[in-house]
Amino acid sequence: MRRLAALFSAACAAAAFATTAAADERMWMGFHDDPVLRFDAGRQDQLTLAVQNGATMIRTLVEWHRTAPTRPAVGSDPFDPAYRFDDLDELVRNAQVRGLEVLITIWGTPGWANGDQKPQFLPTNMSDFTAFATALASRYSGRFAGFPYVGFYGIWNESNLGTFLQPQFNSQGKIVSPANYAKLAAAGYAGIKAANSKALVAIGETSSTGRDKKKAGQTDTVAPATFAKGVATANKRLKFDAWAQHPYPFPVNQAPTQKVRYPNVNLNSLPQLGADLDTWFGRKNIPIWITEYGHETTPGEPKGVSEAQQAAYIQQAIGIARANKRVPMFIWFVFKDSTGSTWQSGLYRSDGSAKPAQPRWGVAAKPLDARNKRISVKGGTANPPVTLNVREFCANSPVGATVGSTARVRLNGKLVGVSQPAGPLQVSCTLSLRLPVKVAKGKTYVATVDLNTAVGGAAQRLVTVVGV
Repeated sequence: MRRLAALFSAACAAAAFATTAAADERMWMGFHDDPVLRFDAGRQDQLTLAVQNGATMIRTLVEWHRTAPTRPAVGSDPFDPAYRFDDLDELVRNAQVRGLEVLITIWGTPGWANGDQKPQFLPTNMSDFTAFATALASRYSGRFAGFPYVGFYGIWNESNLGTFLQPQFNSQGKIVSPANYAKLAAAGYAGIKAANSKALVAIGETSSTGRDKKKAGQTDTVAPATFAKGVATANKRLKFDAWAQHPYPFPVNQAPTQKVRYPNVNLNSLPQLGADLDTWFGRKNIPIWITEYGHETTPGEPKGVSEAQQAAYIQQAIGIARANKRVPMFIWFVFKDSTGSTWQSGLYRSDGSAKPAQPRWGVAAKPLDARNKRISVKGGTANPPVTLNVREFCANSPVGATVGSTARVRLNGKLVGVSQPAGPLQVSCTLSLRLPVKVAKGKTYVATVDLNTAVGGAAQRLVTVVGV
């Protein structure tokens, strides 16, 4: 596929997904529900319904041990015949047609890579994991026709739980999982970035609670903040783009406002985790992706909350996340109750009827559409640049195809600028353009951008420009 003109460099792709200073005004909102959105016979209709509910992203789990049941001849080859990517290919295509971004979380080591142990155990040679991560990110790098671009990845799932990563402790009871995970994260990050340097990679994907010590008869767990500190201790220079957290209340019937004892981490303790992440890794403003959150309902989950409570909690939870400027992503688990999931936290019941939470989600999520940008621009800047996500255009237009637009900028409702910029569709399914306005300090402008392609694609994006 053709490379883009130098004027629209690959750096613009990263800008499209970067966390801004006003991340609380825009968040990637969506669902993780593989049984319904990826495997169910009605998955097409369910994805459409998710979009109608304000979703702009879906998360999916790619199980390495199922995707590569036998050792590939060339692990980094995205089309090695050993790989089983068919259902994932369909999911990312279905998502792209609907303008949805996809977050892929990798989990589960094949037996051939870890001495025939369970998927929870690390690969014997980290190079095998790097190769798989390279193949995955390469397949969805946008370089191959028919295979959509994916720009978000996570490494492992709930890595502070023995359910997903073993061992958590050594034979003397010492915590060993963070140091082991640091090696895994480095290997996965290297593989993804080798295939797509502009993809964003989150590490951690940690559960909200842990004990930090072994308990007979119980799953081994490490508290998420303990785990994160241990990862940093093992490799303070570890490269990653965000820390991913699953800040569920515990027990499951607690409210989003629940207070927990740190180093456990729920919604209310995300600010402390963020500050500590900066200290531990020696960085500033590390983003935190909420890649799982939800409230199960009765009677499906006897210890869950009522459907009325879920409806109230869903707005509270999104509000808490929105108030945290580190959080650019909020993924609800799950979309619809189903026999394929052990969780009953869907917005819809298994019969397809809506729970009271369903309209509450839409009211909270739709104003946060991350495709509608909010940017801060220095006063006096003329024609500020902006990069817009136009994912749906990639469904029927090749990279480099011309995207036309009409941009109208208003100040206090008065039209102050109009232009019709055009540019090439970038490999990341984004478009870079300049807005027709000279920004004044202290002023806030709203730009309406109507976009179109030669094959009939159309979309509209809103851009809020704040003069600083």
